[in-house]
Amino acid sequence: MHEFGLCEGLLGSVRRRANGRPVARVRVRAGIRHAVDEGSMAQAFSLIAQGTEADGAALDLVIVPARVACRTCGVEADTMDVLAVCPDCHGTDVKLIGGDELVLESIEYAPAHPLAG
Repeated sequence: MHEFGLCEGLLGSVRRRANGRPVARVRVRAGIRHAVDEGSMAQAFSLIAQGTEADGAALDLVIVPARVACRTCGVEADTMDVLAVCPDCHGTDVKLIGGDELVLESIEYAPAHPLAG
Protein backbone atom coordinates (compact mmCIF):
# COMPACT_ATOMS: atom_id res chain seq x y z
CA MET A 1 0.00 0.00 0.00
CA HIS A 2 1.55 3.27 -1.12
CA GLU A 3 -0.73 5.03 1.36
CA PHE A 4 1.84 4.24 4.08
CA GLY A 5 4.50 6.25 2.26
CA LEU A 6 2.12 9.16 1.76
CA CYS A 7 1.11 9.05 5.43
CA GLU A 8 4.73 9.09 6.63
CA GLY A 9 5.30 12.40 4.86
CA LEU A 10 1.94 13.71 6.00
CA LEU A 11 2.62 12.81 9.62
CA GLY A 12 5.96 14.63 9.49
CA SER A 13 4.16 17.82 8.44
CA VAL A 14 1.47 17.35 11.07
CA ARG A 15 4.02 16.83 13.86
CA ARG A 16 6.05 19.91 12.87
CA ARG A 17 2.94 22.08 12.97
CA ALA A 18 1.47 20.49 16.11
CA ASN A 19 4.67 21.11 18.07
CA GLY A 20 3.62 18.73 20.85
CA ARG A 21 -0.08 19.66 20.93
CA PRO A 22 -2.48 16.70 20.67
CA VAL A 23 -4.19 16.45 17.27
CA ALA A 24 -7.86 15.47 16.94
CA ARG A 25 -8.37 15.68 13.17
CA VAL A 26 -6.35 16.14 9.99
CA ARG A 27 -7.80 17.19 6.63
CA VAL A 28 -5.88 16.30 3.46
CA ARG A 29 -6.50 16.96 -0.24
CA ALA A 30 -5.13 14.25 -2.53
CA GLY A 31 -5.20 14.37 -6.30
CA ILE A 32 -6.90 11.54 -8.18
CA ARG A 33 -3.57 10.52 -9.75
CA HIS A 34 -2.39 9.25 -6.34
CA ALA A 35 -5.09 6.56 -6.58
CA VAL A 36 -5.58 6.73 -2.82
CA ASP A 37 -8.13 4.47 -1.19
CA GLU A 38 -9.87 6.35 1.63
CA GLY A 39 -10.07 3.36 3.97
CA SER A 40 -6.47 2.34 3.36
CA MET A 41 -5.27 5.91 3.88
CA ALA A 42 -7.15 6.22 7.20
CA GLN A 43 -5.79 2.87 8.38
CA ALA A 44 -2.23 3.74 7.37
CA PHE A 45 -2.41 7.12 9.10
CA SER A 46 -3.79 5.51 12.26
CA LEU A 47 -0.96 2.98 12.38
CA ILE A 48 1.82 5.44 11.59
CA ALA A 49 0.50 8.05 14.05
CA GLN A 50 0.56 5.69 17.05
CA GLY A 51 2.58 7.16 19.90
CA THR A 52 2.68 10.66 18.38
CA GLU A 53 0.67 13.85 18.83
CA ALA A 54 -1.69 12.54 16.15
CA ASP A 55 -2.40 9.19 17.87
CA GLY A 56 -6.14 8.58 17.50
CA ALA A 57 -6.68 11.57 15.19
CA ALA A 58 -9.33 11.27 12.49
CA LEU A 59 -8.24 11.70 8.87
CA ASP A 60 -10.56 13.54 6.48
CA LEU A 61 -9.58 12.87 2.87
CA VAL A 62 -10.78 15.01 -0.02
CA ILE A 63 -10.08 13.58 -3.47
CA VAL A 64 -9.27 16.28 -6.04
CA PRO A 65 -9.95 15.76 -9.76
CA ALA A 66 -7.44 16.26 -12.54
CA ARG A 67 -8.12 18.47 -15.54
CA VAL A 68 -8.32 16.84 -18.96
CA ALA A 69 -7.37 18.99 -21.98
CA CYS A 70 -8.21 17.64 -25.42
CA ARG A 71 -5.60 18.35 -28.08
CA THR A 72 -8.11 17.55 -30.84
CA CYS A 73 -11.08 19.79 -30.03
CA GLY A 74 -9.67 22.03 -27.28
CA VAL A 75 -12.20 21.12 -24.59
CA GLU A 76 -11.04 21.22 -20.96
CA ALA A 77 -12.93 19.58 -18.11
CA ASP A 78 -12.43 18.06 -14.66
CA THR A 79 -12.09 14.30 -14.47
CA MET A 80 -11.89 11.68 -11.77
CA ASP A 81 -10.56 9.16 -14.32
CA VAL A 82 -6.80 8.90 -14.77
CA LEU A 83 -7.41 7.14 -18.09
CA ALA A 84 -9.68 9.93 -19.31
CA VAL A 85 -10.85 10.58 -22.83
CA CYS A 86 -12.29 13.86 -24.08
CA PRO A 87 -15.79 14.30 -22.65
CA ASP A 88 -16.85 16.16 -25.82
CA CYS A 89 -15.35 14.40 -28.88
CA HIS A 90 -14.31 11.20 -27.02
CA GLY A 91 -10.82 11.53 -28.46
CA THR A 92 -7.83 9.97 -26.74
CA ASP A 93 -5.29 12.70 -27.57
CA VAL A 94 -5.67 14.35 -24.18
CA LYS A 95 -3.37 15.78 -21.55
CA LEU A 96 -4.02 15.37 -17.83
CA ILE A 97 -3.25 18.47 -15.80
CA GLY A 98 -2.92 18.38 -12.01
CA GLY A 99 -4.52 15.70 -9.91
CA ASP A 100 -1.14 14.88 -8.36
CA GLU A 101 -1.27 17.20 -5.36
CA LEU A 102 -1.09 16.12 -1.72
CA VAL A 103 -1.93 19.04 0.55
CA LEU A 104 -2.26 19.19 4.31
CA GLU A 105 -5.30 21.42 4.41
CA SER A 106 -5.96 21.74 8.13
CA ILE A 107 -5.22 20.39 11.59
CA GLU A 108 -7.74 20.39 14.40
CA TYR A 109 -6.20 20.19 17.84
CA ALA A 110 -7.73 18.29 20.74
CA PRO A 111 -9.21 20.48 23.45
CA ALA A 112 -6.89 21.31 26.32
CA HIS A 113 -7.63 19.45 29.52
CA PRO A 114 -7.54 21.52 32.71
CA LEU A 115 -5.02 20.34 35.26
CA ALA A 116 -6.51 18.26 38.02
CA GLY A 117 -6.34 20.09 41.29
